[in-house]
Amino acid sequence: MKRLSIIRLFASMVAIIAVIGSAAAAEKTRKAQLVGSWTLVATENTLPNGTRFNPFENGTGMAVFDRSGHFSWILLRGDIPKIASGNRTQASPEELKAVALGTLAYFGTYSLDEKTSTLTLHVQSSSFANYTGQDQKRAITIKGDEFTTMNAAGASGGSAIVRWKRLR
Repeated sequence: MKRLSIIRLFASMVAIIAVIGSAAAAEKTRKAQLVGSWTLVATENTLPNGTRFNPFENGTGMAVFDRSGHFSWILLRGDIPKIASGNRTQASPEELKAVALGTLAYFGTYSLDEKTSTLTLHVQSSSFANYTGQDQKRAITIKGDEFTTMNAAGASGGSAIVRWKRLR
């Protein structure tokens, strides 16, 4: 009888270790899927009234997530004008406005909640100063070489979806 109890206890321990191990492996897999460099595919914002628009029309961008938990995120519109004077400190007000509206960049650290597929960006600094020092939460999906984020409170108002493709 004592031997049967020991066998059951051992079997229970093996089962618990297997469950914990598979959960840890799944988390590593998800983070491993995110780690790397991504290029912008598309953006789409939806305002509270339902109006949809692309804040980075014909844009480019890059997001980088490293294994140590740091990230950088850059989005640029395709129509940012060159500064006529050739000197960025001597731009006209119209040129500065176009640059400001056509640029969104931030960096910091990140964490990933595997259970809810929520990426939290802990923003250290941003071109949109309202993000600096804030935690920005994104619902994410990763399928192969495609990565999509959804921000319920985008910087342009309303919700924002950003689609990325892994750089190879």
